[in-house]
Amino acid sequence: MPADRITLAAVAGAHGVGGEVRLKLFAQGIESVKQHKAVEIGGKSFAVASIREGGQGAIVRLEGVSSRDAAESFCGQLVTVARSALPPLDEGEYYHADVIGLDCVSLDGEPIGTIVAIDNYGAGDVIEIERPNGRRILLPFGLPAADLRGDRVLIDPVFLV
Repeated sequence: MPADRITLAAVAGAHGVGGEVRLKLFAQGIESVKQHKAVEIGGKSFAVASIREGGQGAIVRLEGVSSRDAAESFCGQLVTVARSALPPLDEGEYYHADVIGLDCVSLDGEPIGTIVAIDNYGAGDVIEIERPNGRRILLPFGLPAADLRGDRVLIDPVFLV
């Protein structure tokens, strides 16, 4: 995906017979998706006609999509927006897309690995780090375990056990 696009959700399937789609949200809830007037799916731009809560995700009506078959054709595709359409970050905030790919080093500067994924299971962000030997480890993303410092992440080696 181009660096100027940020993924907000994935299309989980069709909803009803009128062309609505169900979204699995990757953003911080429906409000962070509602602020966008248009999204891109499969390289094509769509105006958002409506969006509402839908179980664990959202139900969206896209302008120009009026049948279940058309909605089903988007299943599994990513919903993205231009990075420039995102709100500015406050101090200490970050977008997950900006963390993936960062190098991790110990407090002494020793290489630890590269962040390959970031997830949130409800208790805070968790980073997945691929070590130089190919093994992967999971660490909580935040102090005292991991601290985002510019273009790298400092890791306290105590958490590498």
